[in-house]
Amino acid sequence: MLDRDVGLDIAARLFWERGYEGTSTADLTKAMGINPPTLYSTFGSKEELYRQALDFSIAHENSRRMEILQSRLPIDEALRLYLYDIADGDTQPGKPRGCMVSTAVLQHAEENASVARITAALREASMQTLKARFDRAVENGELPAQTDTDTLARFYGAIIQGMSAQACDGACNVRLKRLIDIALTAWPGKRQTSSGNSDEDT
Repeated sequence: MLDRDVGLDIAARLFWERGYEGTSTADLTKAMGINPPTLYSTFGSKEELYRQALDFSIAHENSRRMEILQSRLPIDEALRLYLYDIADGDTQPGKPRGCMVSTAVLQHAEENASVARITAALREASMQTLKARFDRAVENGELPAQTDTDTLARFYGAIIQGMSAQACDGACNVRLKRLIDIALTAWPGKRQTSSGNSDEDT
């Protein structure tokens, strides 16, 4: 009998490599070594399996990243490490390039609109997580009181999506991190220098 987590890991990788529309039920059953009735009884429809595979993949990636964002580090440093970790995930050896969520189902057939809504909702949730952390930074005085935290979160969300697309096109880890460093120059609050002082103190 197929272990459920093993099956979800296999499905996540296939969907990541080929996209939702490019992955058939036959591809999934062949990769898992099961027949269609077993797939349906274990995971439900292809769409439901995709949803579960996304949740499985996100759970493995997000625990570490949430720890970074919620740490006591200065917000600009936490954001840098958060984005660097995403760049590492986009370019990890032995796995598909890019992010399974960031650039998933951007173009789709009409019958797959519900799947596109799933991935769009996940991207929105990611930006709301950043916004909540930026709101806290405003409360703590790390960002100016007038900061538009929603737009700031969407700016860095766009950076995350762009990194995924560039990784799929072959950009290396170093190049993505240079992109991050440039994006961080747009940070509207205090920034820590290598000496540990804020840039307003130097």
